[in-house]
Amino acid sequence: MSLGIYIQVPFCRTKCTYCNFHTGVVARDRYQAYADAVCREIAECSAIEAGAADTIYFGGGTPSLLEPKALAQILDAIRARFAFAEGEVTLEADPETITLEKSAAWREAGFNRVSLGSQSFNDLELKSAGRLHRRGDIAAASKMLRDGGIGNISFDLIAGLPHQTRESWEDSMAQLLALKPEHTSIYMLEIDEGSRLGREALAQGSRYSAPAIPPDDAIAEFYESACARLAEAGYEHYEISNWALPGMRSRHNLKYWQREPYLGFGAGAHSFDGLKRWANVHDSARYVSLIEQGASTREQIEVVTPGQALDEEFFLGLRQLEGIDLARIERLYGANDGANGMGERVAALRTRIATLREHGLLELDGSRLRLAPSRLTVSNEAFVGLLE
Repeated sequence: MSLGIYIQVPFCRTKCTYCNFHTGVVARDRYQAYADAVCREIAECSAIEAGAADTIYFGGGTPSLLEPKALAQILDAIRARFAFAEGEVTLEADPETITLEKSAAWREAGFNRVSLGSQSFNDLELKSAGRLHRRGDIAAASKMLRDGGIGNISFDLIAGLPHQTRESWEDSMAQLLALKPEHTSIYMLEIDEGSRLGREALAQGSRYSAPAIPPDDAIAEFYESACARLAEAGYEHYEISNWALPGMRSRHNLKYWQREPYLGFGAGAHSFDGLKRWANVHDSARYVSLIEQGASTREQIEVVTPGQALDEEFFLGLRQLEGIDLARIERLYGANDGANGMGERVAALRTRIATLREHGLLELDGSRLRLAPSRLTVSNEAFVGLLE
């Protein structure tokens, strides 16, 4: 099975109010040292980990902040260490960072897909979220990417940004569809302690436009409207937050949801080899220092138990609209009821599945179990009910 390669670039020009990722704003003169460290980590990964790869994904943060030559340097390091057939090579980019020259350089280096952090087409929403681009920058960036030879573009939108209304959401959807991206991701705003906006909203404060966050039922309506409009436009809804034109699904992200192996390089990057998961240190300066010292960058190594693997089969698999093959899972995890007691767990899951079906959260078609399409906005209820 071919690997997915993930490169973490944890740098941004500014921290968005809703962001709960481990990213930071650092001086540009630190970028090249970071790229050098990532290349060294790739070159020194063990022979067991090195193998064939068919997807590469540069995420962040804002990977498009790195100079094109640094991005090309990292791609060259991957090709030198891994057998990489012509595959999907994605770069996350913010609209204000894109130029025609960069787009052409990215394509020349080997990038064939760009995930554009558009988030909204409304200037008030963008400003309140701390985004640096504006409505007009998105269309301009899309054109420069096309003119530079990038034929596969994905747009992100967030349902639930402060000041968002039904009218502004429908306008953002209209603008997105007019630009005809091959792929789009739509996320419902998360309110948690991990972001400045989330903390302020939970504390019922007034900073970061927290009082202007739309109510939950409005956010659900925005999402459901997007589902209808994207379906009408010919997009396939293949994962809770992702849509694609036929044949244009994100091959790299499918590896995560289908529990296929992937290797992550860079500060905060995660990896999975099918049996264990591990992560690098999050602080980029410490990461570079450890690489320069020849020391390990790993801070978390966890062997995945059969029980954890079973939970992941449901939590990750049910995010896909096609659902999961329940018969396959029962064969894999329920056949051996020895010391690990997995048969009992599978039996308990059958009971929970039956209850959730009665409540309309899950549906079963033959052996194919999936989330009910009408209940995607409350999918967490199904996950909690299954994995409690």
